[in-house]
Amino acid sequence: MSAESQQRASGNGFARDTWINLKRWVLKTTRNPFVMTASLLNPIIFLVLFTEVFGQITGGAISQSLGTDASYVTYLVPAIVVQTSLIAATTSGIGLVEDIESGMFEKVLVSPMHRGAVFLGKSLSEVLRIVVQTTIILVLGYVLLYVDSGAPFREYVATGWLGLAGIVAVGIVFSVWFTAFSNVMALFTRDQKSTILAVNLLQFPLLFLSSAFLPLDILPGWVQTVAALNPITYGVDAARALMFGQDVMTVIEVTGFGGMWNTLVPALAVLAVLDLVLGAVAVRFLNRASSSSVQ
Repeated sequence: MSAESQQRASGNGFARDTWINLKRWVLKTTRNPFVMTASLLNPIIFLVLFTEVFGQITGGAISQSLGTDASYVTYLVPAIVVQTSLIAATTSGIGLVEDIESGMFEKVLVSPMHRGAVFLGKSLSEVLRIVVQTTIILVLGYVLLYVDSGAPFREYVATGWLGLAGIVAVGIVFSVWFTAFSNVMALFTRDQKSTILAVNLLQFPLLFLSSAFLPLDILPGWVQTVAALNPITYGVDAARALMFGQDVMTVIEVTGFGGMWNTLVPALAVLAVLDLVLGAVAVRFLNRASSSSVQ
């Protein structure tokens, strides 16, 4: 069924179909607060434990890499923001599998809703959750920094409140590609355990083989090579550039934009391409699933 025929059959436009799906997934999340709490607990544990364990021994390496004195809390928070987005995107696919197993997904497929609106509405519900969770992480990061050193807010986020909002936006842009990937895995496996295994097999190796926790120039050469191909590196570097207000990227040498924009422009360009490609793949899988269901 074409997009135009779907719209005529449903009597709704694309925006209306998107809103219906967004509202359904938001209600589903709010009725199960355990999911939101559990997905936030892991990043909080990482933030607290890593700053306590590695904070004292990484200061020199971080200062040398950035060319300025910096707290490990400030260095780590952008990585935890990206990790939070990654986990939220992971649970998106798991939620879709639950729909498949309950039979709700088949009901959606045989409806005249626009398939792109089904994916977009679900993704927007994850965006709302990411905004809430990353805001909590950013506030917690400042609390840890203030307790440790009494630093003012400007020493936490060099770019101020706009930079803080920008970091949340980076988390959103970053999450789209992995949300699409986790939904593709859900549609491909149609099994909760297999989906969880597939996304988790990627999640933690990607985190540690990136610029998330330590400067790349002190890591082995093969890790630096993998990091250059790792989307997490670009998400973390974009958030970190806003945190410090300077160019922090080491995997791509860009000098044409000046300052932090030498990091933001290439990093966001890479993430935007990933979002478009994997988003298109996810919609294609939805269309194929719809055709199969109708048959």
